[in-house]
This record gives sequence, C-alpha cells and structure tokens, in this order.
Amino acid sequence: MILSLIAAGLSNGLNSCKKSDNPNNLHYVQQEKPDIFPEPLYHFEDNPLSEEGIALGRKLFYDGRLSLDGNYPCASCHQQSAAFGTFEHDRSHGYNGSHTLRNAPPLFNLAWKQNFHWDGEFSAFLPEAAQPINSHNEMAESFNGVISKLQQDPEYRKQFRKVFSTEFISAENLLKALAQFTGTLVSSNSKYDRFKKGEASFNTQETEGYELFRLNCASCHPEPMFTDNSFRNTGLPPDPALNDKGRVRVTGDPADEGKFRVPGLRSVYLTSNYMHDGRFNTLLQCVNHYRSGVQAGPNVDPAVAGGISLTDAQAVNITLFLRTLSDSSFLTDPRFNRP
Repeated sequence: MILSLIAAGLSNGLNSCKKSDNPNNLHYVQQEKPDIFPEPLYHFEDNPLSEEGIALGRKLFYDGRLSLDGNYPCASCHQQSAAFGTFEHDRSHGYNGSHTLRNAPPLFNLAWKQNFHWDGEFSAFLPEAAQPINSHNEMAESFNGVISKLQQDPEYRKQFRKVFSTEFISAENLLKALAQFTGTLVSSNSKYDRFKKGEASFNTQETEGYELFRLNCASCHPEPMFTDNSFRNTGLPPDPALNDKGRVRVTGDPADEGKFRVPGLRSVYLTSNYMHDGRFNTLLQCVNHYRSGVQAGPNVDPAVAGGISLTDAQAVNITLFLRTLSDSSFLTDPRFNRP
C-alpha cells in the first residue's frame, strides 16, 4: 500500500484524540517512504494528508474545468500511461493548439525534490501547480475562472467542506488538494528496486550496464533517486527556434546559461521523449549524446565535457540497465487513474 491508514478510531492512540482535533472525521494517512529511499524533503506539515484530500486532488487532476476550454486537465500533459509524463511527445500541447516550451516532466516521487520545473523556478508544490493553470500555452485559465466553475458543482462544494471546513473554494485549498494527490504518487517497484532487496537478479547485460552506469553516470544521477537535484549544462546545442537558455532565466547569472535540471531516471524508459525540449526519442540517443554529441562551451559541466568513452555494446548495456528502473505497476495502479 502506498498510503498506510491511520484513521481516527482505528488505533488506540488516536481514540484518545479529541473530536476538535479532527472535526470533519477525516481519514488521515501517513506519508510513504520506501525502504531504500532517503527521508522525503517535504512532509506535508502544512497540508495534512487524508484519504478525502487525496481523492479531491485526484478528481481535480483529471477535471478539464481547470482549463479555459475544458480540454486540458492536468492529466492531458501528465498521463498515467507515461508515468505521469507526456507519452512520446517532445513538448506538450496546450490551449488553442499551442506548444509548450519544454517536455513535461513525470510526476512521481515529488516529495523528494528540492524545487520544480526544468529551470528550478519553483521551490514548493503550490506555486508550481499554479503555473500551468495560469499559463497561456498550457491550461490558459485563471483561478477566478476555475473557482467560478467548480463553485457551481454541489459535489465539489461538499468535498471542499469535508477536507477544508469550508465550501467556498479558494485557490490555496484547490492547490493543496492537487498537492495531496500528486505528492503521494510514489513509484518504487521497479526491477532495480527488487534487485536491491534481493528479490530479483540482473542478466549479464544489465549487470554490465549497471557497472558502467555507476562508473560514468552516477555522479549526476546517484542512487536511489537517480538525480542529485542539481542544474547542469550538458552540452546540448540550443534549439534556435525555442531560444531556451535554461536556469539563467531564474537566477540572472550568466554562469547558469544552458543549465537545466538533472532529471531523475526512475521509469525513464517509460517517459520518452527526453531532454528539456524532448529532442531525443530513445534512451540510446541520449547515451550517444554523451558519447559524441556534447558541444563545447564555457558552462558545459566538467563531468561530460569532451564526451564519455563507451563502445557501442557498452552504450546498449547502459540503456538495458536503465530499463530496469521501470515501474510498470505504477502505470496501471487503480488508485491513480481517472476517478
């Protein structure tokens, strides 16, 4: 179970709590921490997890009314079949047929992130979730518009009253509900995870790929989250049509030009396309970029400058190891699909 029930009345310790501590009789749940994961960076202290809050967030996540024309819910760019990324698209589609600037990152294990988006613009769940709702080329709505629509729905008013003790929907409570759902999308059941627990074994190519990965890739993609949460320039030639200069847009520091988030590699095989602009279709293309495609420049990270020396067979074996990070059960978990 991703979430362990600690509802009032189901444990002797909670039976002693006063009713005023939980006036709406919410079924509170405990945040999951898989055995091999580090401690989460976010613990929902300001947004206590409950079954009812998560269910409300799930409903909102799939509701097209959060977009201007009703066609672009959160789930339109974050599809469960692609580990809550965008399936086989370079950049996501938004309102009125527009294209976003970047590839939509998958939404799981978010409580282990320090900040959000490819350039790290946001450092917390709530503002991060607000941006796509308000962006002209994503959902293109305003909070006033969303709230006006949802406030007319008696079921939503009932759910918000249950979770937040008021049926008057606010932007903050809407975002808190979304954070409860997306923040509890935990993925930790890959072959790699089972291997680390002694429940599975790697074949010869996967074993060699794992060794090569630890030798050549783990400085930026350390286990078990497979990212160091840093921002790096990996020598990708910029796309002149996009003119996306990366983290410098946030910091204003010229040393950050061309730097983008080091993505986590869990379920990476399931989340194509790749890189911040989705320019690569396959994992092998990504690996080959680091072999021979790194473009020299003043901000290129020393870890990849000059390329990484790998044979064709070694490059393939690294991609086969990366496939062991796939959590296929996450793609079909009924707790996360459209309600």
